[in-house]
Amino acid sequence: MLCSLRCSAAGRRPNVVFILADDLGWGQLGCYGSDYYLTPNIDRLAFKGMRFTNAYAAAPVCSPTRASIMTGKYPARLHLTDFIKGGDPPEGSRLDHPDWRPHLPLEEVTLAEALKAEGYATAYFGKWHLSEEKTPPQSLPLNPDKQGFDESFVTYKPSQGLAREWQTPEGDGHNVELITGKALDFLDRHSDGPFFLFLGHNTIHNPLMESEGRIARYRDAPGAERPENHPVIAAMLERLDESVGAIVERLETLELERDTVVVFFSDNGGLEKEADQTPLRSGKASLYEGGIRVPMIVRWPGKVRAGAVCHEPVCSIDFFPTLLALAGSGQPPENIDGISLVPHLMESKSLPERALFWHYPHYHSAGEGPCAAIRRGDYKLIEWYEKSLLDRDGAVELYYLASDVSESRDLSREMPDRAREMLSELNAWRNRVNAQLPEVRKSDVSKGSR
Repeated sequence: MLCSLRCSAAGRRPNVVFILADDLGWGQLGCYGSDYYLTPNIDRLAFKGMRFTNAYAAAPVCSPTRASIMTGKYPARLHLTDFIKGGDPPEGSRLDHPDWRPHLPLEEVTLAEALKAEGYATAYFGKWHLSEEKTPPQSLPLNPDKQGFDESFVTYKPSQGLAREWQTPEGDGHNVELITGKALDFLDRHSDGPFFLFLGHNTIHNPLMESEGRIARYRDAPGAERPENHPVIAAMLERLDESVGAIVERLETLELERDTVVVFFSDNGGLEKEADQTPLRSGKASLYEGGIRVPMIVRWPGKVRAGAVCHEPVCSIDFFPTLLALAGSGQPPENIDGISLVPHLMESKSLPERALFWHYPHYHSAGEGPCAAIRRGDYKLIEWYEKSLLDRDGAVELYYLASDVSESRDLSREMPDRAREMLSELNAWRNRVNAQLPEVRKSDVSKGSR
């Protein structure tokens, strides 16, 4: 099948444009049901491509998910399990974070390196967040230019006090226009392809800020009073949506639309403290659905059926093997955890039955504490490490997502056999990928640990 996919309509391997939003929740787009957030360009992308309703980030925070996209591996296998540079456990916490890896190692084969070996020109513009961010970011040895990208520009994060002079609410506060401009220039210079272009946006990450003119349009809009809606987020999404529109329009102008796979994704769920993630529970930094279920769209005119909707569970670990297959490449490197979605994208075939796993052995101010999770079919089990390592009681919760997407009814006591079976599978996976468990603090050692 790879031979038949090797050439696009123009007789060449497809280009790839990957657009990654930051902290964008599952329901914060028009094509995912919002009647408040206005995203006509992203909605049009979904209308002309395949929209995924059960797509997941491999972690509830940004850096591990970004690492999973680049490598096709679970963050637990990489020992890169928290945002870089991470935070300390809160005072009074009973567990310590493991000695995790706060960077993506150079020895890992990245998606950019794999596609570059296939003759692709590669570029990364935006938030990298796979190594420590310092001034100037280009001086770091682990940045995109050392991970397979021919061209790169790493943006500063306003939330870390590394803002440029133009990063003000009335200016390009989160570098959307800067990233977009560099991407458009790259497209103009590489229209003969094939190319892999990655736009890593900072939007809609904190600090929430936009121009007053944009915000004003949403303050009194219908639905503004609902807890899931936020006028500043709406204004920020408007600018992000304009960027998506500009990229797609340039592809059309360069007559590259039918030769280019466009992917839209988010690195984790939305920040619940700013806007409810209704109908999902919780948000960023949580392994409830609000923290890991995210919007995902794939468009390739003439190849991926327009208006298609996929309800099967997929994950950010799947991008690596999928995009390699679309490029006509051979087998991906060993220890890849993801699977190729090409049969489903191209031929609407069902995906093989499998479980998906999450491992977040950290505390985060926006989350509920160190935990792990497994989804198999429509059942999802969450394990809380404080309870499983120390208290032993009430360590797991079990939900049936097909009828309870809000995770409001814990079935662990009603279905103890299924809960035990899924916990056993989660334990086996942890051992298989050599996951790092949080460490019991000395004051609690006497209470026992697993």
